[in-house]
Amino acid sequence: MGLFRRAVFPGVAVAFLLVSCGGGGGGGGDGGAAVLCDIESQKRWLSGYMNEGTDLQPAGDDRWYLWTQSSPRPDPRDPANSSVPSYLAALRFKGDAVVPADRWSYIESAAQYSQFFGEGKTLGYGVSINGLEQSLPLKVRYVESQSPAAAAGVLRGDEIVSANGRSADQILADNTFADFSAQNPGDTLTLVVTREGATRTLVLQAAVFPLTPVSAPQVFQRDGGVKVGYVVLKDFISQSEAPLAQALTDMRAQGATELVVDLRYNGGGLVSTATKLASLITGDAHGGEVFTKIRYNAWHPGSNRVFSLGQEAGAKFQRVVVLTGPRTCSASELVVNGLKPYVQVVTIGGTTCGKPVGFSPRQVCGNVYSVVNFDSVNAQDAGGYYNGIAPSCTVKDDFNLALGDRNEALTAAALSYLGTGACPAATLTTPGTARISSSPPNSSRFKQVTEPGERNGMWVD
Repeated sequence: MGLFRRAVFPGVAVAFLLVSCGGGGGGGGDGGAAVLCDIESQKRWLSGYMNEGTDLQPAGDDRWYLWTQSSPRPDPRDPANSSVPSYLAALRFKGDAVVPADRWSYIESAAQYSQFFGEGKTLGYGVSINGLEQSLPLKVRYVESQSPAAAAGVLRGDEIVSANGRSADQILADNTFADFSAQNPGDTLTLVVTREGATRTLVLQAAVFPLTPVSAPQVFQRDGGVKVGYVVLKDFISQSEAPLAQALTDMRAQGATELVVDLRYNGGGLVSTATKLASLITGDAHGGEVFTKIRYNAWHPGSNRVFSLGQEAGAKFQRVVVLTGPRTCSASELVVNGLKPYVQVVTIGGTTCGKPVGFSPRQVCGNVYSVVNFDSVNAQDAGGYYNGIAPSCTVKDDFNLALGDRNEALTAAALSYLGTGACPAATLTTPGTARISSSPPNSSRFKQVTEPGERNGMWVD
């Protein structure tokens, strides 16, 4: 077959590079030739896609990696790069004084990608913990509402005593959370949890379940009678757009003029969905104006793209508070940065993950390559927040009360700020937005800790 074709996953349209699969041999020749799917052919294709180009790449389609001029040139024949994932790791940008090393580019199966973005489903147990904080007690921080964990009665705030026989102390000491990630339907996770002095043993069986990207929409009334909308957005997938639109429409109908968007556990997703959220927030005030600009490398300036705010029904929310933390990443950071030219945006919680770059995914031999292809800036060309976006008010997430409870730590702080215009007395005020640092990023900020259920990035669809 020809090398290029558009592939559409259910519910998501993305331009992919498809490479035919076959037996041994190198393939190659001109740009229309098929590329075989043996490991060596895939590595040669990846080398051309990320940097120097090979005879397997059509003219003009090589070097799509954002940092192609600064990335390593490892030999695909080196025994240390024997697999495609290990070769990808060797190809990734190693960082410099301003930009940290690329810890984001990765490979997953096309089936997993389609399941998440196309079907709005995931495989797992549906329980997320506070492993990133590396501190005890180990707690449940989030439960997917249609998951095995929810069906078993697991709640945010439950303390983890052990998981598959490993104590909470041991889990943190090993810095390994693999027990919480399922590989196949039917895998089991045995949890011992405590809540209010009662200890329970639960056996969760992994399953594929629908995500619930939008939850807890409601309207609070703060001092002075001002009404404040609140909503949790967990994933930027197309399935979130209709419930988001309905939630914000209902809030406006109830008289809400201010909004709290809880993105503390949102690792990102589709740029188009981030644009939709921003458009729903700005309503009918800024239709057609720039939300974000994405910029490819010097070989592909013609692919640069502008995402504009839509003209949505309703008045613009006067003030917006975004709840953030270290898991607030990429497309969710894009919302904060993209809204700043148009709306008073306050961030409360913790510093975000620091990922102003994204992916134009490519499907090759049954896998999807999410390799960093572009960076992003807002209408004022502000971006480069590799050190994360610092909160306007630093507030510690205690993982106790349910998200949407007005007394929950970050939510209470947001309502207090909207009422007084100042950070709560117990919090530390920090600058509102991080800028590009002239010194190397703090290495501890970029330590990779893998937690289950997180998908960090922004994808152009």
